[in-house]
Order: sequence, then C-alpha cells, then structure tokens
Amino acid sequence: MDDDRFEAYVAAELAGLPGVQAVALGGSRARGEHRPDSDWDFALYYRGHFEPDTLRAKGFLGTVFDIGAWGGGVMNGGAWLTIEDRRVDVHYRDLDDVELRLAEAGAGRFHKEYLLFHVAGIPSYVVVAELALNRVLHGSLPVPAYPAALAREAARRWHDDAVLSLDYARSVFRGHEDTTLSMANTLCALTEEAHSRMAAAGRWVLNEKGLVARAGLEGEATLLLRATTPEALAEAMDEISVRVGGSPRQG
Repeated sequence: MDDDRFEAYVAAELAGLPGVQAVALGGSRARGEHRPDSDWDFALYYRGHFEPDTLRAKGFLGTVFDIGAWGGGVMNGGAWLTIEDRRVDVHYRDLDDVELRLAEAGAGRFHKEYLLFHVAGIPSYVVVAELALNRVLHGSLPVPAYPAALAREAARRWHDDAVLSLDYARSVFRGHEDTTLSMANTLCALTEEAHSRMAAAGRWVLNEKGLVARAGLEGEATLLLRATTPEALAEAMDEISVRVGGSPRQG
C-alpha cells in the first residue's frame, strides 16, 4: 500500500468511528517535511463523547488510551498504533474544547501545561495551531489566522518567562555554582524566547522540535553548547541575557 492509499485508508477507518466528525493529518507529513520513516499523526475530532473501545475494536496493533489518560488538557489522550507496518499516533480532539481554545486565542488568552518531553511547556493554543496547520482528510474544520491579540500577549508572556529563567540560571550559578541547573534553565529560556519571537511574528508552533533555530536563536544556543567550563558558561549566560533583552516587556 503506497502512502496516498495508506493515508486514505486510515482516515476512513477513523472517520467511520461513532461520534467522529472530522479527521486531520498533522506533523511533518501534513507539512511535507517528513522522512520515509516518519510517524503518521492523525487527529480525530468528536463532539461531546467518543468511546475509545470503538477504536480498540479495530484490532490494530498497539495501545489505545482512554479519554484524559495523557493528563487531560491539550493532551487529551489517543493511541499509539502500528498499521501496515507504519507507526501511527492518534490524538483525540473534543470539538467543544477546540472551540473554547479558539475563542480564547482570539482574545489573547492561553495557559501553559507542563508535560513530559516539553522543555518550556506546551501552550493551550497548540489546539488552534493544529487547525491552522493540519490537513483535513474528512469533514470540515475552521482554518484560523493568527490572532493579533494572541501575538501580542504570547510574545510578552513568553519573553517575560525567558527573562526570569535566565535570571534564575545566573543566580543559581553565582550562589551555588550549579552548572547543571544553570544550563537547564538557560536552555528553557531560549525555548521560551523562541516561543515569544514566533508569536510576535504570527507563526504557529506545534512543538519544540527545531523551534530555537526557526526563531533565529541558533547562535545563542551554540554559545551555550560551546561552554565547556564554568567560566565559559557564566560568560555565555551573560551574553545570552543581553541578546534576549534582559528585562520583562510591559503589557
């Protein structure tokens, strides 16, 4: 089965589940940036209620999780499957929640959720970013532009967090010479500042992969990675603090 037929097959299988109103393809395959071995990321959109047992009944190899099993919020649950020897991830998306996130983003409101594998956390507007960037395979979904209010507020809040993370990194180094914690917080600050710059430019972010480079902060990251002594780390943090801006923005 070639990729086009596989995509259509999985979309049809998911779209046929009770309660599913739309199916979209996400990740690198939706953007045309995938490798031959890249995962397939599908989102199924339901209204009010979806029963994961209906997906389990398909008999695909892998694990089907209950609603909310991944902690709720942005990560509402899904499945890790192998279909036709391809790795497939399925995400559950409740349309009532999606519409709430869409309204909040339009008003410039969002929150961050701290999840495994995310250095700086994941913003609640990721659900909206999926609508903008994913490719709809079944049903219909809105395709939002980046709200001006969100661009202003997300840029400010992420930048303020970056400044605070950098201040803490430098403070820990000065007070305790804890290079591990200092470097970790500086890396977090670079990720936060990357979110800020992407928001200011009205560019959606789905995850942190390649985010620092896409935001133009690769030089700052290189400074940090080349710091092989405590003295070099202190100098790198000072320079990064200057480049990032050094003080919180005003609302």
